[in-house]
Amino acid sequence: MSYYFAIIGTKDNPLFEHEFGTSKQGGDGIARFHTESRHLNQFIVHSSLDIVEEIQWFPTTPTSGGAPMYLKHIDRFQGSYISCFLTAGNVKFLLLTAPSAAAPGRASGGLAARGGLAASYNPTAPATEEAVKNFFVDVYDAWVKTIMNPFYLLNQRVTSPVFRQRVAGAAKKYL
Repeated sequence: MSYYFAIIGTKDNPLFEHEFGTSKQGGDGIARFHTESRHLNQFIVHSSLDIVEEIQWFPTTPTSGGAPMYLKHIDRFQGSYISCFLTAGNVKFLLLTAPSAAAPGRASGGLAARGGLAASYNPTAPATEEAVKNFFVDVYDAWVKTIMNPFYLLNQRVTSPVFRQRVAGAAKKYL
């Protein structure tokens, strides 16, 4: 399973991007997106921003006062799923999950060819939602510590290697 994680600023500009693979159940943590579609990940994630903003500005309950922070599974594109976490400062964490992204040469006899991995992945399963939520919460904790830096400017790209390591650590721990 491959993941593409992006943090989108308040002006819909990318602040951080990270690709990784699953580390659970014997995974090696390396993203295996198709080479011909790897460049589309940014477009797929950005296309879901309209859905995020619709949820963001129209609260689900009249007494909540705003949208929930963890929006769960919000969109799907050709077998890939997008999950979202909205911060209090309107910064969006978007996670693209590609369950069937196997290399073209390896798909002939592998699990993905039989539909095993793609068919078994359920973005609305409680265990999956809990893992994604925990990943977002850990990244949010690292995000708050990063933006508390007095040298960080709002909507500036995050280039901190410590932040990247914390995102990778949360991914390895939960995904």
